[in-house]
Amino acid sequence: MALQSVNATRMELLQLRKRVALALRGHRLLSEKRDEISRRLVQIARDLTALRKKVEQDILEMSRRFMMARATMEPEHIRAAMDLPTKKFQLTIRLASIMSVKVPQLTKQIEGDIMSYGFSTTSGELDVALRALERASDSLVELAEKEKQCQLLATELQSTRRRVNVLEHVVIPETRETIKYIYDKLGEAERDNISRLMKIADIIRG
Repeated sequence: MALQSVNATRMELLQLRKRVALALRGHRLLSEKRDEISRRLVQIARDLTALRKKVEQDILEMSRRFMMARATMEPEHIRAAMDLPTKKFQLTIRLASIMSVKVPQLTKQIEGDIMSYGFSTTSGELDVALRALERASDSLVELAEKEKQCQLLATELQSTRRRVNVLEHVVIPETRETIKYIYDKLGEAERDNISRLMKIADIIRG
């Protein structure tokens, strides 16, 4: 705020002191929120590293097993085996709150068996490949949940950091500077008033 446009009154001084107290409290709360979000992000990032590695391993294993199955089965037998899926997969999304940030939590509902074919024309490699697909799907759902949580928390962390910085480096210093300006102006006015009163007293006594 421009110092020259401020009314140097005691009422304004009182309001500015309240504003500083509120800004300091907001700065403390936002700093605590920033630190807690950072801690949660570090924790999720650790989980993501291991989870990504597991997903990559599961997908590689699944791909390798499907290639083995294709090499040991006739194409028409593979198509016939995969034509009638009997496993149903449903994903439910609900929102949870982490430090006032709405993050998704994914819940899987699974019915039936992924293997819906007879075993006379299929190889064991296809069975293993489908089981690997199940494991990869479970890991992918968990990875998607953690990735989205991480993304939302990172966005909130960036916003919180900006607000903390504005309070710390702009709002609080400028308001304190304005308080000092008003205090000095009031002191100057008080000294001028005392000088006038002394002159008046001298005139009266003279």
